[in-house]
Amino acid sequence: GEACAAILRHVAAGSRVVVFGDYDVDGVCSTAILIRALRAIGADPAWRLPSREEGYGLSEDAVRELAGQGAGLIVTVDCGVTAVAEVALAYELGVDVVVTDHHRPGAALPECPIVHPALGGYPFEHLCGAAVALKLSEALRRAAGADPSGADEDLDLAGLATLCDMVPLVGENRRIARAGMTELARTRKQGLRALMAVAQLDPADLDERAAGFRLGPRINAAGRLKRADAALELLLTEDRDRGDEIARELDGLNHDRRETEQRIVGEAERLCAPQLAAAAIVVAGEGWHPGVVGIVASRLVERHRRPCVVIALDGETGRGSGRSIDPYDLHAGLGAASEHLLRHGGHRMAAGVEIAATAVDGFRAALAAHAGAALAPGDLMPRQETHAVVSAGALTLDLAEELERLAPFGAGNPAPLLMVPAAGIEHVTAMGEKRDHARFTLTGGVARARGVAFRTSQRELADAGAASQDVAVALERNRWNGSVEARVVLRGLCPTPPGEVECLDSEPDLAAAIERELSADPSAWWPSLGPAPLAESPAVSDRRGEGLVGIAGDLLTSGESVLVVVTDVARRRSGLEAKVAGMAAGPLPVVSWEELGGDPTLAARFDHVVAFDPPPVADGLALLRGADGVTHLAWGAAERAFTLASWRERLDLRPALIDLWRALDATGELAGADLEGALRGGGQHPRDGRHCGRLVRILCELDLAAWEASGTRLVRGAVGRTDLQNSHANRAYASRLAAATRYLEAPERSDARAAV
Repeated sequence: GEACAAILRHVAAGSRVVVFGDYDVDGVCSTAILIRALRAIGADPAWRLPSREEGYGLSEDAVRELAGQGAGLIVTVDCGVTAVAEVALAYELGVDVVVTDHHRPGAALPECPIVHPALGGYPFEHLCGAAVALKLSEALRRAAGADPSGADEDLDLAGLATLCDMVPLVGENRRIARAGMTELARTRKQGLRALMAVAQLDPADLDERAAGFRLGPRINAAGRLKRADAALELLLTEDRDRGDEIARELDGLNHDRRETEQRIVGEAERLCAPQLAAAAIVVAGEGWHPGVVGIVASRLVERHRRPCVVIALDGETGRGSGRSIDPYDLHAGLGAASEHLLRHGGHRMAAGVEIAATAVDGFRAALAAHAGAALAPGDLMPRQETHAVVSAGALTLDLAEELERLAPFGAGNPAPLLMVPAAGIEHVTAMGEKRDHARFTLTGGVARARGVAFRTSQRELADAGAASQDVAVALERNRWNGSVEARVVLRGLCPTPPGEVECLDSEPDLAAAIERELSADPSAWWPSLGPAPLAESPAVSDRRGEGLVGIAGDLLTSGESVLVVVTDVARRRSGLEAKVAGMAAGPLPVVSWEELGGDPTLAARFDHVVAFDPPPVADGLALLRGADGVTHLAWGAAERAFTLASWRERLDLRPALIDLWRALDATGELAGADLEGALRGGGQHPRDGRHCGRLVRILCELDLAAWEASGTRLVRGAVGRTDLQNSHANRAYASRLAAATRYLEAPERSDARAAV
């Protein structure tokens, strides 16, 4: 109310009203919004935007200049809340001031009307400067008797500034950003339409990423390399040709900005090297453009995971910009080192400084000391938070469209990041004008997803992809040449951590295993469970073909208990420990189908049972009726082939029998280590007890050997030719293998749920 009354009083008196802004997107949009509002109520305002050389905010020199030009009222936008001395000077010179700002207030406030979301009890503190100007625009129109809804014509500017100024995209900011993008897509402002044209941006494709990376930098380029007046004129012009001309100028300046930025980043990196043991980095250089030091600071923070301040020196003084990491309050750090600074301001994550060249070393030491006390060593380690674990097969266009509904994304509402565990990185190629980005294919099981990695070279990504990686990605809709597809954007890589497997198979000593097999019925493979009513069947999730890694990651990160069922634990152990078990809170329980056949209740105590390998016959799925939780079918073609090969080895016993008979025939009997070595065989995976028992049983049935349990010996029996078909057990094992072959070589059925 005070602000509106002061402004309307000067408008009615015909005073010269000057809007004083800032040179970034937020400052330029704020200035444009307030100028348009003042014009709407009949005023003819002037404006003043400082240059980067002058520095941020209202200065005493600017106050004297405006007073000398006859200003009766200065209205600040996006600055002024800390300008206590400058406002006092204005009043001494006969100039009234109204401050509108959103930056952190100091200990004392200027003695003038102040419009600020954190002062006066407004329910949302995090508006950007342009949103504050939009509020004042609405209030001014209402106070002047005009239609307050006219302020909505500038929602496009407020939305653009909200996205580019990195304020939290929650609460009211979320509404402003979303409504702003809608208005921006259909804006009638000639300058904005021209800017979208030079940025090759179809208004239909406009989103927060396009606003932040294609429009914002071009508006910022004017203030970074020259003066921001051109950007302001772009937003205010109603002349199409003039809008096109300015847009082309800003596009050229943005190109120059990128080249300048890359040069300074290279020089700054060399100065960072001696400081990497410190908790904060301060670099300074002569000839660095003050308009790009903030971007350079952001690049250094990304690379070194430390708060960084980059200072452009110009003779005896310098101007700098700093960026921080989440755990560190940079504004507090500058306050602690303020004795070395001429001026400073900003907020927790970003700030600006003015400094004497001779004070840089002292400032560097003071900031590093403050950061070192405030940060733990773990705070300086690169980390990437993800929001869900998914398989590579889940990275679909449908999911990308679902996630888009949570937009706009930015500070306070980050884009959902997905972790794809134990993924592969393949087919890496360079992209970009300078080939400093990379394309790749993300693999997981049989699934493939196209991806890009920005600011990562082909070589860096190819080297990282040599081993299995847990990959953090954003999933987006990519529009290219008229087509739309799902694309992942790489955000982080971490080598897949190994884990441990807990084998639930009981493995008695060799003698006991042989005794068990000799007494078993070779024709009875699975227990007779009988039909179970459908209502008593467990929930079944048919996820065949997705790959175990993504399915297990989805389940293990839930904290619920998981059992994995495989054909052969010994052969699966190394792969499970390398790619899956590391996601479990403890050792990962694993059991074989044969063990589960002997005791189906093993599955009962788990929330989830994952059938990684298929059973050898369809009836084997009935074993999972004993599970109280959810059953997940996870196998694919590779697992079916593995299962069949494994059972062929364990049930087609002729090659192993020949080797065992030769060893027995040569010595007459086998006992102790010789017996175990002959039975288990060589190779990476020795035969298990069941396998060994089958071999002994067949030899005994053919009278080729006798088993002496008391002495744990195998003694040679009759010598002569015999037919394996004379062994009842061998015929039963062959029958088992034939059944497994028929099932596993048949086309995959889609009704496994019914079998369970």
